Amino acid sequence: MTTADAPDSRAVASSPALIYRRALLKISGEALMGDGEYGIDYDTVRRIAKDVKEVHDLGAEICLVIGGGNIFRGVAGATVGMDRSSADYMGMLATVINALAMQSALEDAGLPTRVLSAIPMSTVCEPYIRRRAVRHMEKSRVVIFAAGTGNPFFTTDTTAALRAAEMGCDCLLKATQVDGVYSDDPVRNPDAERYDRLSFHQVLARDLKVMDASAISLARENSIPILVFSIHNDGSFAEVLCGRGKCTIIDEGD
Repeated sequence: MTTADAPDSRAVASSPALIYRRALLKISGEALMGDGEYGIDYDTVRRIAKDVKEVHDLGAEICLVIGGGNIFRGVAGATVGMDRSSADYMGMLATVINALAMQSALEDAGLPTRVLSAIPMSTVCEPYIRRRAVRHMEKSRVVIFAAGTGNPFFTTDTTAALRAAEMGCDCLLKATQVDGVYSDDPVRNPDAERYDRLSFHQVLARDLKVMDASAISLARENSIPILVFSIHNDGSFAEVLCGRGKCTIIDEGD
């Protein structure tokens, strides 16, 4: 067999069990704290990077959006009298710090990674350009979208739905502290009902706090299913993408 005839390595790696080939993973900033109360726990970041590598090795194209709540939350800043726009920009800069930490962990795991920021800062990362981001993913690079949408008053949930639509993702995965969507906080209310599947309309009508209304509406308009699962279970990212993991699926419904 000549080099020209050799099968593409990504095609060989791609698993027939993989239901979603291109996916966006949304991780809250708080998830990076581990057991701490502030900042970044690098053991947690490395564990998440390991899960991303497992999915990448199956042949999936992966992009990430990471919140900044472990460092600064714009809404919290606004509640103490800070100008909301300034507070939101500070929160966006916090997401860049988290993105760089995740990039380091992913590259330590052997994954080529690019950070693209909606706020230009060419010294540390690339500016967000949609075509460039798509090309990075086509070249099997993990793309991390930082600095939100680049505009105040938009959450990273909305950023995740927007980027998933722009990248043509097959699904949006919301990594949370619990294994799906509940009718109430299951930590405070042990009788909270867990849902295996919901429609976009049900999430909005019941005011379930899994993602903000703008993010849900964007996903619905672009027919992008949202899969909500626990970030704390090793290997759960791959299992969910293969249709075996425990999660709540939010989609168009019947």
